[in-house]
Amino acid sequence: MASGPTVVVCVWNGRRWLPGLLESLRRQTQAPLEIIAIDNGSHDGSREWLAEHAPEVRVLPQETNTGFARAANLGIAAAAGETVALINTDVELDAGWLAHAVSALGDGIGSVATKMLDLADPSLIYDAGDVLRRDGVCEQRGRFRRDAGEWDRPGEVFSACGGAALYRREAVLAVGGFDERFFAYLEDADLGLRLRMAGWGCAWEPRAIAHHAGGGSSGQLSRPVSAWAERNTLLLAAKAFPARWLPMVLYRQAAWLSHALRDGEGRAFLDGVRGALPLLPAMLRERGELRRAAVVPVEQAVPARPWRGPLAGGHPRSPA
Repeated sequence: MASGPTVVVCVWNGRRWLPGLLESLRRQTQAPLEIIAIDNGSHDGSREWLAEHAPEVRVLPQETNTGFARAANLGIAAAAGETVALINTDVELDAGWLAHAVSALGDGIGSVATKMLDLADPSLIYDAGDVLRRDGVCEQRGRFRRDAGEWDRPGEVFSACGGAALYRREAVLAVGGFDERFFAYLEDADLGLRLRMAGWGCAWEPRAIAHHAGGGSSGQLSRPVSAWAERNTLLLAAKAFPARWLPMVLYRQAAWLSHALRDGEGRAFLDGVRGALPLLPAMLRERGELRRAAVVPVEQAVPARPWRGPLAGGHPRSPA
């Protein structure tokens, strides 16, 4: 196993984003050991563009869209590096992103969350690290807010957004990788929780800056993003949360349903619930095994935070 970082890019009909991403990778002050692209059955010429314009990229083609979680696992399994940078297709990296992220991966750190800004308007934060609450909500710190330096001090955060994150390969493999049943969305929060329960921390490195367009291929998914978020929130809670947190989860679910009905998204909410139902029994069966194997109990991995009221967080509807 080589010591340099492997870059893994999960591609699904992301042809229009590839030139910007590859150029930003070529500008890195710390060159990656290798770049692996998992092509999830793209039909927009992504695979052909990579073959012609980026021969340095090793492409692992899939016949169909296997989902982000499956593609990420394939890339991590194939990686030669001890560290793996997972990058979305619709991302462009500052030149020092990889070097800063690698420098933050100290002892006991299993992943590094990096500062993600909006590609079109870099004054807006896309993600400043993720925080999981006991009501099941995964908050993206700073989302849609102006970047005023509030999160510019390195430290630790609950987990990293998989759109631009660095992982210690051995740590990810030891906890079983991404849960492929999540398919897309919140698979990174689920992995972050299992890493924390296994004793690994997540560093927050704001000097590593990525610019994210957002929604690069989400509009092509079989259900809307809000439905995936609802589905996978239920799966994550069923898989890991103790029963005594159920009132908080139910409160949040009722609030989400109320907002969905008000905003005309009730069908998407119910689609997410229906999507979760077939998998809930398996998730519930795994709870005991996950908790018995934990080095850090879930109550410590997900500390108590406000889950209602102004301190609970939430995203503004328009940039602040």
